[in-house]
Amino acid sequence: MRAVTYQGPHEVRVEEVPDAKVEAPTDAVVKITSANVCGSDLHMYEGRTDLETGRILGHENMGTVAEVGSGITRLKVGDRVSLPFNIGCGHCRNCQAQKTGFCLEIGSDTPGGAFGFADMGPYQGGQAEYLRVPFADFNALRLPGGTEHELDFTMLSDIFPTGWHGTRLAGLEPGESIAVMGAGPVGLMAALSASIQGADRIFVVDQHADRLALAEKVGATPIDFSEGDPAEQIMEATKGVGVDRGVEAVGWQAHDHEGVEHPAGTYDTLVDVVRATGGIGGVGIFLPADPHGPDELMQQGRLRFPFGKLWFKGLSLGTGQADVKIYNRRLRDLIIAGRANPGFIVSHELGLDQAVEAYQHFDARDEGWTKVVLHP
Repeated sequence: MRAVTYQGPHEVRVEEVPDAKVEAPTDAVVKITSANVCGSDLHMYEGRTDLETGRILGHENMGTVAEVGSGITRLKVGDRVSLPFNIGCGHCRNCQAQKTGFCLEIGSDTPGGAFGFADMGPYQGGQAEYLRVPFADFNALRLPGGTEHELDFTMLSDIFPTGWHGTRLAGLEPGESIAVMGAGPVGLMAALSASIQGADRIFVVDQHADRLALAEKVGATPIDFSEGDPAEQIMEATKGVGVDRGVEAVGWQAHDHEGVEHPAGTYDTLVDVVRATGGIGGVGIFLPADPHGPDELMQQGRLRFPFGKLWFKGLSLGTGQADVKIYNRRLRDLIIAGRANPGFIVSHELGLDQAVEAYQHFDARDEGWTKVVLHP
């Protein structure tokens, strides 16, 4: 089968690899219809992780079941499914507590496994024609058949639940205000989620005009940090009050407006603008270590962070990857009911053979390349 493989920093290749196959009774093989390129893929693409050469990329996957193992009882061949990026066994302590992003028995050195991702188990990704899905009865979310809502449903594997998770970690309540750091796909999904949940006012901080324009489509107020300090802009817009909640949707490779990496810069802003006793949800990725980090602290997975101000303001801080299965069924139903349209962020639909071009443009943040969906 054809697949997108990692070849080293800033290099991916579409090549022939061994076919995905059933390896355990609880496996299924899914024929991929849509596999998205995620901002998290760019951390690996840029060589900032220890992903091994030859690994198939892709953790935002959906398709139709092509084959099932002998232990599968729920799924059947032909079912249309969305696959959470995090793989859970379904029976460990964390999975039973609905913390499926932190499965303890999935074969990873750290809690949690994922498709095609560094340090999260040996599993191949879905930017390919077919994908092996472990514990498929537990992990796969069934979708209505056909092709309706393809671009909306493909966001259920990661970024829509992750954006929603950011608002829940922050503790957002109807009628409250929120600031989202980053207008990439996850930040836009956090803004959409906040809008659906009844946020009074939503600010989205970025410096890319095309992404900020998308934020406006969901009713957010864009804050362009290339035009001035974002905290000052938000405080001015709120007459010095600040916001009730904040979401960090960028991660440790955050940059200032001059392109200099500032890993804690987004948190600096949120600690400044979130009102006393408010909450912050952090869903942007931070690594335990980054040998290529911009300073010695980040190389050790540490941050220069205004903890004293956070403490004195009584702010709560929730972090970690989204447990997709908590949210994806309900978010699917919002899509079906016409209440949510996360596919609005898609800028490009490409064939698998165009993956190299997709990575290059998406990594460069070229104008108009906001979200890429590959259709094998």
